[in-house]
Amino acid sequence: MMSDSPRFRPDSADHPWRSLWTLNPEVVYLNHGSFGACPITVLDKQNWLRSRLEAEPVRFVEDVYESLLDASRQTLADFLGTQPDHLVFVPNATTGINTVLRSLSFQPTDELLVTNLEYNASRNALNVAASQSGATVVVAEVPFPLESPQQIIDAVLGQVSDKTRLVLLDHVTSQTALILPLKPLIDTLNQRGIETLIDGAHAPGMIPLNLDELGATYYTGNCHKWLCSPKGAGFLYVRPDRQSLIRPLVISHGANSPRCDRSFFHLEFDWVGTTDPTPYLCIPKAIQFLRSLLPGGWSELMTHNRQMALSARAMLCKALHISPPCPAEMVGSMATLPLPNGDAEPLQKTLFHQFGIEVPIIPWQGVSNRLIRISAQIYNTPAEYDYLSTTLVKVLTEPLEGLG
Repeated sequence: MMSDSPRFRPDSADHPWRSLWTLNPEVVYLNHGSFGACPITVLDKQNWLRSRLEAEPVRFVEDVYESLLDASRQTLADFLGTQPDHLVFVPNATTGINTVLRSLSFQPTDELLVTNLEYNASRNALNVAASQSGATVVVAEVPFPLESPQQIIDAVLGQVSDKTRLVLLDHVTSQTALILPLKPLIDTLNQRGIETLIDGAHAPGMIPLNLDELGATYYTGNCHKWLCSPKGAGFLYVRPDRQSLIRPLVISHGANSPRCDRSFFHLEFDWVGTTDPTPYLCIPKAIQFLRSLLPGGWSELMTHNRQMALSARAMLCKALHISPPCPAEMVGSMATLPLPNGDAEPLQKTLFHQFGIEVPIIPWQGVSNRLIRISAQIYNTPAEYDYLSTTLVKVLTEPLEGLG
């Protein structure tokens, strides 16, 4: 065993942005995609908001909270290319998916279409909705590796029938890190009168969004990942003609509120019981902070992270003697590569505990039975991916005890 394995020792000059986060300097953190990482200045804003809340809870909730929430929603709507009337806050995308599926009524004759790439939690929610209603889940099989976005379009549309009621799609897939070709799919499905529920957990802050132009019926996303807000901040977009159907998972005071100054949609979702609202209220600070890091703002940041992910992917492909598993146009700030067959969990633990590398190794049913997914955020550097590449080759060619 390599108990004395060398650790990566970054030069502070190589990490000009790392000090803006609280990340452990002894860990090569290449897994921003899983839970994000909140910058220090955004955490400071959250602590300030919490201090205001706790100094006078009643006055904060009754006099301050709603105006701050509206301001946050406006900023987020501008960022997402939509109107604040179309958005409500939810803790995360999984909650958003469940909210829509639990609100809709399905019939035993309905088909609910999903791909084999769908995030496990969202797929579980779809399965439960189908089992409770008697509807059928239809799975479009998408290969990975793949050569073209058209393969995804063909796979999904090839499973559409006159019974298809709803299509659940990732915007950016979790395991395979593919940006799906949503626009042509949604346009075709809209023409056929089929609703779309988009799991956009990874998209905000990774790729440009214009939700009104995209045209999905329902779209939910996380703000704690690539927007770098505190954990517990997500959103749900609902097309105006469907808002009367969508109810929060928790029914509270809004259900019978006599107020006429706000939509029933907002009245129900904006207060579902006492909780910590500060993650939602920090979204404007997170958006502003990341915009300020580079002269070109968000556009330059997204381009920077994507280019770094593509460069890291090329480095790993060369080291592992494999071809890129998808076209570059389908890559955002994450990239996934197939590894030689073996056990996923021991390899991930080895990379972390012996080499200080935080990167997910994902079980997979395909040509390879495990994948590696790298993330690229501005605090990462090429030297970290080089260290991963060298270490991965060493571990795979000199297996550790008990490592497949």
